[in-house]
Amino acid sequence: MTRTLHHSRLKRVVLPVGVVAALCLTGPVLAACSGATESGTADRTSEVPGWDDKATAETVSRQMNIDLPSKAADIRAAHQNGFQDDGLLLAFTLPTSGVNAFVEQLRPERELRQRDEPRKSVAKPMTPFSHLGLPEPESLPHVQEGQVCAPCSGDLNSLAVAVHRLDDRESRVYLRAVD
Repeated sequence: MTRTLHHSRLKRVVLPVGVVAALCLTGPVLAACSGATESGTADRTSEVPGWDDKATAETVSRQMNIDLPSKAADIRAAHQNGFQDDGLLLAFTLPTSGVNAFVEQLRPERELRQRDEPRKSVAKPMTPFSHLGLPEPESLPHVQEGQVCAPCSGDLNSLAVAVHRLDDRESRVYLRAVD
């Protein structure tokens, strides 16, 4: 009986000592791995998706192969780095009288659809206009929208446009692309 009691106590002591020893041996290896992440040698997935703070309206419009209209105002742009593809956003206001000419120069695949009501169920977009402080065009009434190209020529995978009439004088143009 004393032998069984002694053997049981030995198990209780040896098991925790073994765990501590294993941690002491693997601890430096784990620390080295976490140090690689901090030093910048980790893969890019820890940073994705992330917004490019250096993106400008000029760089984004160039990536979209779009010439900004000279009368464009309140121009906002963003570039989101993705794991495989990047997201591009460009929005601006334009005199309503100049919207049709701008849309025609984009040469959309089909005539833009008129949507009078906000979409009932709006999926959260991967590259949201809320990053630019704007409502999503899908959540707005009285929007013309459509696909400009998919696939597009060059590096651009797709480009979509939405136009929301703000008042009798101005409309907001929303452009979303995947690069």
